[in-house]
Amino acid sequence: MKAIAMVVIFLFVFSSLFTISSAEISGQPGVNYGQLGNNLPTPTTSVSLIKNLKAKRVKIYDANPQILKALENTGIQVSIMLPNELVTNVSSNQTLANQWVQTNLVPFYSKTLIRYLLVGNELISSTTNQTWPHIVPAMYRMKHSLTIFGLHKVKVGTPLAMDVLQTSFPPSNGTFRNDIALSVMKPMLEFLHVTNSFFFLDVYPFFAWTSDPININLDYALFESDNITVTDSGTGLVYTNLFDQMVDAVYFAMERLGYPDIQIFIAETGWPNDGDLDQIGANIHNAGTYNRNFVKKVTKKPPVGTPARPGSILPSFIFALYNENLKTGLGTERHFGLLYPNGSRIYEIDLSGKTPEYEYKPLPPPDDYKGKAWCVVAEGANKTAVVEALSYACSQGNRTCELVQPGKPCFEPDSVVGHASYAFSSYWAQFRRVGGTCNFNGLATQIAEDPSYGSCKYPSVIL
Repeated sequence: MKAIAMVVIFLFVFSSLFTISSAEISGQPGVNYGQLGNNLPTPTTSVSLIKNLKAKRVKIYDANPQILKALENTGIQVSIMLPNELVTNVSSNQTLANQWVQTNLVPFYSKTLIRYLLVGNELISSTTNQTWPHIVPAMYRMKHSLTIFGLHKVKVGTPLAMDVLQTSFPPSNGTFRNDIALSVMKPMLEFLHVTNSFFFLDVYPFFAWTSDPININLDYALFESDNITVTDSGTGLVYTNLFDQMVDAVYFAMERLGYPDIQIFIAETGWPNDGDLDQIGANIHNAGTYNRNFVKKVTKKPPVGTPARPGSILPSFIFALYNENLKTGLGTERHFGLLYPNGSRIYEIDLSGKTPEYEYKPLPPPDDYKGKAWCVVAEGANKTAVVEALSYACSQGNRTCELVQPGKPCFEPDSVVGHASYAFSSYWAQFRRVGGTCNFNGLATQIAEDPSYGSCKYPSVIL
């Protein structure tokens, strides 16, 4: 405890000497370079593609040495990340923190413009509450390591999702969750204040809209609402898009804890260009519209900020560079890219904001699928896991797997994949109306082509 207090005192003095003024922060967005694909270009090729997109900065989810080497002498600002699984150990071990910085940052720092070191990724969302008390101590440890090695320009932060809020509407009611407000968020905000760093925030209007598409207008979520506004009853502030509304809720939550002046850095935002058949709004038209409009917003001069912070610069990273085929979860998770894995653009975009709208080719019309859909085993799914999922599906509902029993129409061919595909479709058809999904921990996929054969008829859903 005494050691941490000493670090706090040192950092206070240190931050006053090495403050980077907001004038040096650019509103030109960067891009998140995820690597969860088995068909992605090399780091060297990827860096060339990032430069072609005119990205100001790039964020990676580790400290991949090949990527850091490829980014040498490019002038692109770089954000690296301490993996989630190291956060707890680093929080109580300065030597380990020093070793990580010495190995993953020091060798590249002079030629690669590493400017941000993020401690974990969405730790509140993706880890248990046993990890949460270690987040801020780990941030102090990493900052102290940077000081030891003289890496004065590197800011330390940690990306958080919108689920850190207990209330978010209207924005002026923005409040951090009771279970983290005083124990995690307040010490974190103190760290960010003392070190003059940013509150890194993942903001996805897509997910907010899909959770309530009846009451949230799609154009409002896409920055396309000319005549649709939302007025905050507490402040009278008028909102013309969902993004600003979400960001300001976090500003008000920080202010409520006594930290009104910490700047938000958009660690991730974007819109999926495709998804599962039943995921409405996930298409190239909406993705291109959202990301082009986002770039237009954050590159405006003078900066427009948000209603609660007018004129403020919003540094940002768009998610993501590629569609990543190894990401788990719903189909949208694999379709947030600006580029296909072969490097071609999914739609035209210029992250500098200098290309006028009329120079872009028209986006394809929205193409949400309407019709019958089936749920089958995804290609490459782990067979052992499929056996467990088959057992689960068959234990649910009303005779879910009756037709794959011996002597029944769907028993032959007698295969795990065949039986599971029928079971998945049968389960989805029975339970979709009450929240059942075609996912099965990433083992299933939706198809529009009827897999029925002979007298074996697969149940379907109507989208």
